[in-house]
Amino acid sequence: MVRLLRALILQWLVLVVVLAITALLVPGVQVTGGLWGLIVTAAVVGLVNALVGPVLRLLALPLTLLTLGLFSLVVNAVLLWLSAVLSGSLQLGGPLTTILAAFVISVLNAVGTRLVLPRRTDDRTSRRHG
Repeated sequence: MVRLLRALILQWLVLVVVLAITALLVPGVQVTGGLWGLIVTAAVVGLVNALVGPVLRLLALPLTLLTLGLFSLVVNAVLLWLSAVLSGSLQLGGPLTTILAAFVISVLNAVGTRLVLPRRTDDRTSRRHG
């Protein structure tokens, strides 16, 4: 349980940094409210991705398969737009800006998570060899 909570907090902190970098890199993306605005926005983005994301991805699966995965950019942009509407601290430009921001967030989040979170090991394997 402690490991899960630690991983969740680390993932949240990675998302805070990723949102800050995205706001610096992508013109038209702003996070207002300073550090507190980043923290709240990261929480909203995480919740939207956890609660709405799976349903939207499932509904969009036929289009995602038809476009060989490219439609997932649109799905991520819709989730980011919904997060902006709900948070109030995240301002996005037009649709292309939102798609670009969603792409940047996805890439940076994947890299940041890979660097920060430890790899999961199979407990059965470590017990046999440990």
